[in-house]
Amino acid sequence: MNIAFDIRQSLEQLEKEFWKDPENFPSPLVEKCFRYRKIPAKDLSIEQLRLLIGQNIGLVYLAPLAIEILKNDILAEGDFYPGDLLNSVISSERSFWRNNNFLWSEMIYLLELNKGRLGSQVVDRESLQKINAFKKIY
Repeated sequence: MNIAFDIRQSLEQLEKEFWKDPENFPSPLVEKCFRYRKIPAKDLSIEQLRLLIGQNIGLVYLAPLAIEILKNDILAEGDFYPGDLLNSVISSERSFWRNNNFLWSEMIYLLELNKGRLGSQVVDRESLQKINAFKKIY
């Protein structure tokens, strides 16, 4: 897959949307999202991608980056457990995937390609249900 944007730019530069810096953040999660949006896309860690995607922030830019990571390791891990990036991706906004059929198809291909590994290592019933629900978006 070719990434069709400048990965040297931050999410806020790519979106041309600069969040106002509040005096006090309402939560640590909001503060992290605020800070991560300022990091060049190429420098975002798996954990930072996982968190932003989990909040449905910048999916048009971050989903392709996540897919590239998942191609190398379907169970890429942020701070929580093997596969937490995958879990964030497949749990993200359904409307995004419906509007981005090519990316959805890439994910379906990856899920099928890694079916054996996912079946043997993803013992969590909820994760398997999320994978099956993701496959049924279309």
